[in-house]
Amino acid sequence: MSSKILIIGACGQIGTELTTKLRETYGTNNVIASDINTRNLDLVNSGPFEIIDAKNFNAIKDCCKNYNIDTIYLMAALLSATGEKYPMEAWDLNMNSLFHVLNLAKGGTIKRVYWPSSIAVFGPTTPRENTPQHTICEPTTVYGITKQVGERWCEYYHNKYSVDVRSLRYPGIISYKAMPGGGTTDYAVEIYHDAIIKGKYECFLSENTSLPMMFMDDAIKATIDLMEAPSENISIRSSYNLSGLSFTPNDIFESIKAHMPSFKINYKPDFRQAIADSWPSSINDNNAREDWNWKHSYDLDAMTEVMLKELHNKYKNI
Repeated sequence: MSSKILIIGACGQIGTELTTKLRETYGTNNVIASDINTRNLDLVNSGPFEIIDAKNFNAIKDCCKNYNIDTIYLMAALLSATGEKYPMEAWDLNMNSLFHVLNLAKGGTIKRVYWPSSIAVFGPTTPRENTPQHTICEPTTVYGITKQVGERWCEYYHNKYSVDVRSLRYPGIISYKAMPGGGTTDYAVEIYHDAIIKGKYECFLSENTSLPMMFMDDAIKATIDLMEAPSENISIRSSYNLSGLSFTPNDIFESIKAHMPSFKINYKPDFRQAIADSWPSSINDNNAREDWNWKHSYDLDAMTEVMLKELHNKYKNI
């Protein structure tokens, strides 16, 4: 049997599109999708699918053996805003799932691990502009704490047990295919949906809150590029800084308004504002660009054009 990929949390915002791209790249039957959520019928029916709880070590191990899994992409997590509502659940899921996968690699069941980190590892004491790869990390959210601790464990397992684990610190991810999943940067997805459906948007962040963002196509490309890079090129085993765009709610409003002059926005910051204020406004990702030739493709206006076109077609057919 040929080696295969298992995606845990395949029905999430990133997992959905990562699964699709990996199947296009490596063949449908070589990419096993898994989740506890089966509501995404398009993904569930698009190829091999298993119902797996990311907290269940034996279920993951059995799936790996049944399908001869070589590589795991662990995409299951409770995100920042949801994690603040359910802190113990966030810790349980985000940490134990990582240990399960790292231990499978340590024991030789699998050979490679991809685990996503986030700009949430940073905090109010981190330099906000052009945040460097190595810097102060004092996160103020449960999600950020789990990601910071996870980074340390990934590096430890690589140094101690030679586990080939790779990671990216994702900025906010913007996509038209899957709905957002409870993150602080989700306004940048919701705003496009509401522009098409309502012609207006109420933003839960203030108008000048600048945050690092990225179009989903770039995030998927970065993920696969990192995993395909030769092991000797990977100098960061905690998690690579990753940068694409940085913009404010007002910037994205103006970008949409250029296509929809009647579009309106009002601002009503909530508890997510404090989370956003603790994160960087721009990221230095020179290590990724030098080690494995990372380069993003989409700027804000190019992304807006694609988002509005695709969502218009989506809602037109509903």
